[in-house]
Amino acid sequence: MCLSLTPDDTCAMNSHRPTWHPLVELILARVREFVREPEAVFWVVIFPIVLAFALGIAFRTKSDEPVYAGVMAGRGGAEMVAALGTSHGIHARIVQPDQADRALRNGDVQVVILPGPPPAYRFDPTRPESRLARLAVDGELQRLAGRADRFTAAEQPLQAVGARYIDWLIPGLLGMNIMGTGLWGIGFAIVWARTKNLLKRLAATPMSRSHYLLGHILARMVFLGVEVGALLTFAWLVFSVSTRGSLLLLAAVAVLGALAFGGIGLLVASRARTIEAVSGWMNAVMLPMWVLSGVFFSSANFPAATQPLIHALPLTALNDAFRAVMLDGASVPAIAGELLTLAAWTVVSFTIALRVFRWK
Repeated sequence: MCLSLTPDDTCAMNSHRPTWHPLVELILARVREFVREPEAVFWVVIFPIVLAFALGIAFRTKSDEPVYAGVMAGRGGAEMVAALGTSHGIHARIVQPDQADRALRNGDVQVVILPGPPPAYRFDPTRPESRLARLAVDGELQRLAGRADRFTAAEQPLQAVGARYIDWLIPGLLGMNIMGTGLWGIGFAIVWARTKNLLKRLAATPMSRSHYLLGHILARMVFLGVEVGALLTFAWLVFSVSTRGSLLLLAAVAVLGALAFGGIGLLVASRARTIEAVSGWMNAVMLPMWVLSGVFFSSANFPAATQPLIHALPLTALNDAFRAVMLDGASVPAIAGELLTLAAWTVVSFTIALRVFRWK
């Protein structure tokens, strides 16, 4: 109904505009806000692809990687370098005494050999590649000294599906991206509207609080397919990362994860009054999960006493569910625990946000 005393063309046009449900109008408004911000498109779609490409190249799986050994300069050094030069898979070179520790620390060499009868090895026992280099060099020098092997073991090389770092990384990047867009995309938008007094105006309308909060979460679902599909397509085309499980189940996990972090984003932004305040709260929520939830390295590296807490985190549940479906071909019963964890976070966070939310 037009409220103008003198109807004009604008009122005539508005009178024919279809009346949508308030929830639909809120979703459409959030979609328009997103597509009008190129920065948002970059962080949601482009940045995860750039990060996956950089990490996939830096930590690519290398077959038949040689051992790099340094031989301390001095008596017998040149002869030892020449002897190791005949060995397959060992690259040896002379290092000066004042440069040996630096070369070992920087990874230029994995082991330093001090020539002598017998030789001595300087290596870093905390680094697996350094320990393996020490064993390889010692075995070769023992053979050159005349040691005979009692048997020659048969080799059966096997490249397990999903064993590469990039296969393990992509599910973690999916989870991290869903967490980031859920928190920042929802929490930041709500607090920005509060600082501009837009929420105060919305509070005067018949729209309910639940419609407003739910509209933010459902608007996230519109872009979720693009967000997840772009990264999975890139990983498949560039790194041949495949999904062994059901794509439908993978999509369901993504939706549940987006709902969980959407609810957490609502909760974080429920009472924050400034952009600085909500930014601090969101970083406080996300930073522990970046470190603990197995995005870039396995959460199993942390002490056993911390594992119950780590597995209760929503990002851990999301990453574990993604990896189970993509790498192991898991079905719903196999990831039931992770799904229940995400569902619990969704219900609890949205319920609390609905109760404590303030318009101003």
